[in-house]
Amino acid sequence: MTAATITARQSFAETTARATVTARRIAFSFRNVTKRFGDKTVLQGIDLDVHDGQFVAVIGKSGCGKSTLLRLLAGLDKPTAGELVHAGETKDQKRTRIMFQEPRLLPWARVGANVDVGLTGIARGSEVRQKSLDILAEVGLADRSEEWPSVLSGGQRQRVALARALVGHPRILALDEPLGALDALTRIEMQQLLERIWLTKKFTAVLVTHDVAEAVALADRVVVIDSGRIALDLAIPVERPRRHASPELAFFERQILDQLYTQRTS
Repeated sequence: MTAATITARQSFAETTARATVTARRIAFSFRNVTKRFGDKTVLQGIDLDVHDGQFVAVIGKSGCGKSTLLRLLAGLDKPTAGELVHAGETKDQKRTRIMFQEPRLLPWARVGANVDVGLTGIARGSEVRQKSLDILAEVGLADRSEEWPSVLSGGQRQRVALARALVGHPRILALDEPLGALDALTRIEMQQLLERIWLTKKFTAVLVTHDVAEAVALADRVVVIDSGRIALDLAIPVERPRRHASPELAFFERQILDQLYTQRTS
């Protein structure tokens, strides 16, 4: 690929990203956010605006602060300095859900009851079970609501965890490497499922992952964190549905890998 082609594609990516986000309301903003644990600074001076309906992937080597950023977004931790602002919130809109690498299902509760947990404080009575059954159908588990989690495969348990996270119709879904423990084929299936549901429900998604191919396959935008700071913020203006290992995705993967490689050798 020539230098002129690379420059043209970078210009196209930046122009497309600006045109897209200016038409959307900001979902949340990190404003000069710093997070410390004792004497250790994990995040420093993070400024990040994410717009409604965007799919953002966050990448970085272990210990760089990406999972801490997700915990701040989900309200599981508070910034040491700076602020996190959710735009346009009302009591009903302030819904951020998080999905972890482990399904974290209740082993003593059946699948449907596990999904019901996602509606705590939101719905009551028969409405709860109907909503749970509806979302289970969307993740392909309509006939498994009365099963125990122990009889499900790893991919099926993650589908239940996804259903539980989505059943309350969150505005923001935080995903902390939820596909990391799955085998390669199941992982691609789950990526396709996640993308399909995101396109349908139009929530804002923030995915932490170590998998660069996964990030560019799913995200509108990839943020690379290095030593607690944003080192790269890259738009991925590739049409959907996307094809794994396509030249278009490979172009963006290379830029991200170059940034990560630079971190390791500098």
